[in-house]
Amino acid sequence: MASFGVDEIRPVAVGIDLHRGHLDPEVATMPLPREKCETVINANRRFFDGCRSRGIPVLHVVTSFRDVAEIRSNPFWRTRADDPNATRKNVEKHNLQHLPGTSVIPELIDESRDLVVRTKKRYDCFIGSDLEFALSKHGFNTLLITGVNTNSCVLSTASAACSRDYVPIVVSDCVDTMDDEALHDAALLCIRTALGWVFSSSEVFAAIGRN
Repeated sequence: MASFGVDEIRPVAVGIDLHRGHLDPEVATMPLPREKCETVINANRRFFDGCRSRGIPVLHVVTSFRDVAEIRSNPFWRTRADDPNATRKNVEKHNLQHLPGTSVIPELIDESRDLVVRTKKRYDCFIGSDLEFALSKHGFNTLLITGVNTNSCVLSTASAACSRDYVPIVVSDCVDTMDDEALHDAALLCIRTALGWVFSSSEVFAAIGRN
């Protein structure tokens, strides 16, 4: 068991944007490459099943916008929408609340017991959502972070969790990106260097003492 600087590890798995908007090529507005979608889904399904079997709750955080104005209020995103070559060129169409992309991939959610935060508005999962309320009211202090994209939402949320004095642990084989693989690797390096811990799904349970 690793040392994480807390007296007691109270973990929760936090799946970031594991929704159809990224992982279902039929409806995705910001899709991962098709071959990555299945890999990410399968890795997270196995990890979440492992969490549930060990009594570790699973919490899904999902991006959802009321309208385009909530998206275009971000200056950088506005420039992406105006650039036909940007990977995020569809940002103004991404996860509007009436679109199917806001649905969590069915294989990854247990509706009977998983927690869901459906009010994510920015890369940082804490901004504009009730994530911190959910974490504090359920007594969690250790976040087992998975999801999409490694170099934006995962990185930003790990940084925010660190600044809020949570224990951020990123599960390396359960995160990926629609961007270049080098950015995935760079994000994990940033996290393990200055923000938190990075373990594979085969290592994380031993690291937190939940084998």
